Amino acid sequence: MRLLWWFLVPVCAVLAAAPAQARPRDEALSGAFRCAGVADSRLWLDCYYGAAQPVRAALGMPPALPAQVKLAAAPPAGGVPRDEAARDDVMAGAAGCNRVAGDRPWLDCYYAAAAPMRGVLGLAEGGQVAARPAPPLDYVPPPRAMVASDAPAPSGSPPMHRRRDGMLDGVFAKLKPIVRNVPMQSFTLDRKGAFTVTLADGQVWKQKPEDETHHPARWGRAGPSTLVTIAPDAMRTYTMTVAGQQRMYKVYRVR
Repeated sequence: MRLLWWFLVPVCAVLAAAPAQARPRDEALSGAFRCAGVADSRLWLDCYYGAAQPVRAALGMPPALPAQVKLAAAPPAGGVPRDEAARDDVMAGAAGCNRVAGDRPWLDCYYAAAAPMRGVLGLAEGGQVAARPAPPLDYVPPPRAMVASDAPAPSGSPPMHRRRDGMLDGVFAKLKPIVRNVPMQSFTLDRKGAFTVTLADGQVWKQKPEDETHHPARWGRAGPSTLVTIAPDAMRTYTMTVAGQQRMYKVYRVR
């Protein structure tokens, strides 16, 4: 799985070096990576759900379904894994959940990250296919994909049209970008160094105060070649990246 190897190696190295300090979420994520050898996508999803058992146990929750726990404990190997792109998206989302504070919100984020594979399999939220084990009973349905107009407007601005699919709409999961490779028209820095970016389509985004100290702007000039991508993150937050950079900035929409 092309996306996962860059993350799998350091995760395994950390867990091998200090198994005694491994958090339940680390054990769960490591278990999810071990599911990679499962060829069938539905079985892989059950294995992914079963891998969450260490966190469920730490929270005092009922265990995951026995079939899922069994799959995660000894994932069957053999055959060519299917739907690798969807698996990569799920695991990238699950890895991103480590920014979430608290094991219960992390578990909600982990379950919601499975949305790409559930979509490929045509599963209804919280549903079941044939006689396969269902997701955990407390599975949190993933929020829908968002569009640029869904980003929150500033107080006092004319309301933008928003669809509402439920109470947890947009709370958890690493979703597809709402802004993808849009040129940066201009930007300004305030006295503390926090930036305000104006995009070519007129959107204005500002760096969150808690992010400015750790992530000062490092992209040089604005212009057609300075491409910005903004994606939803956990807990109704947004991250901004600039093409050609690894750095991620926490931002909120101003206009």
